[in-house]
Amino acid sequence: MYYDDKPLNGRYNLNESNKKSFYYGRYPHSGLRDRGPYPYVTNIHEAAMRNNAFRTALWTGKYLQLTLMNIDVNDDIGLEMHPDVDQFLRIEQGQGLVMMGEDKNKLNYRQRVHENYVVFVPAGTWHNLINTGGIPIKLYSIYAPPNHPHGTVHVTKEDEDH
Repeated sequence: MYYDDKPLNGRYNLNESNKKSFYYGRYPHSGLRDRGPYPYVTNIHEAAMRNNAFRTALWTGKYLQLTLMNIDVNDDIGLEMHPDVDQFLRIEQGQGLVMMGEDKNKLNYRQRVHENYVVFVPAGTWHNLINTGGIPIKLYSIYAPPNHPHGTVHVTKEDEDH
């Protein structure tokens, strides 16, 4: 493990009791979990590829949240709309179809996506991502402001409703 024990601008004074909450540098993850709101650095591609849960919150702050998602073959994120949240998605693996629109019954914006594509979803826009490929879609999503409680893990899509 690697920790930077020096305070950053005098704001973070690390000791043995709080080191486990502060991750910086080359920390070999033993598991994916929410590291916010502390400073944190990671290889996002590797983290996204390791995530096998439908959704895992990796970092939740006051104004921003990053989640990892794994969309199974022939599955989707699920039609949704966030009235006050902008969303950014980046596809790390797989391919799919993004559909968006102002009305859930009129998703007239459609775009095929695959690795290295990004998707911007403005607040108030209905959207869905359907996996149209033969392997799971691995992606990360940034919400501003956060959309899920700190530490959220939905192992399956059905867990989101509970």
